[in-house]
Amino acid sequence: MPTLHAFANPARFLTIAKPLTPLLTWLGVALIAIGCWAGLTQTPADYLQGETVRILYIHVPAAWLAMGGWSGIAISSIAFLVWRHPLAQIAARAIALPGAVFAAVCLATGSIWGRPTWGTWWQWDGRLTSMLLLFFVYLGYLALARADADRGGDGRIPAIFGIAGSVLLPIIRYSVVWWNTLHQGPSIGLTRSSIDASILWPLPIMVAGFSLLFAGIVLMRMRAQLATVKAEARLRRMARP
Repeated sequence: MPTLHAFANPARFLTIAKPLTPLLTWLGVALIAIGCWAGLTQTPADYLQGETVRILYIHVPAAWLAMGGWSGIAISSIAFLVWRHPLAQIAARAIALPGAVFAAVCLATGSIWGRPTWGTWWQWDGRLTSMLLLFFVYLGYLALARADADRGGDGRIPAIFGIAGSVLLPIIRYSVVWWNTLHQGPSIGLTRSSIDASILWPLPIMVAGFSLLFAGIVLMRMRAQLATVKAEARLRRMARP
């Protein structure tokens, strides 16, 4: 039975990633379409928030993937520093851009949701501020990874930054518990939810759909980066006298 180290081989990874990329991408798109249809047409309006509650179906998956994306960067960075697998470095850099996009979507949908609910577009409370910091950390990682690649670095500095940035994740998760914030407290748990089931049921479909789409995009970006590395190596060989 192959170990995880075996899957870190770029050639073996590509044989798996090539068929998985369209499968995950299109399955994610299909689930998102089903979830949007269900959330927009098959669920009632909230008795307090009205139709604006439907932003839930975009906002929650975006928040989940913004945090999950950075978790992936941190895990990949640890793998790169410990085992020096270049594929782990490529994975971290492939995750960064879609993770930043979902962090931006989370902030944008949160502001749109907050305006009719709270009466303001923005409030410097714990959850909103920590998520904004995560978005800036994503941008910092992207800039640092690009600079490291341009100067021919060994990847250690972006990896260390990827691990250090994970300190924000528990802050975001527990900010509504630790501080008295405008943002509502935890409403969805493993055993119970404060959201009525008639509204909640399309949410797992949307989370699954966006997660599969995210995975498909990451695999696509990893394949593109590996192709670039291969092309650059071939050009260097051709340039030798």
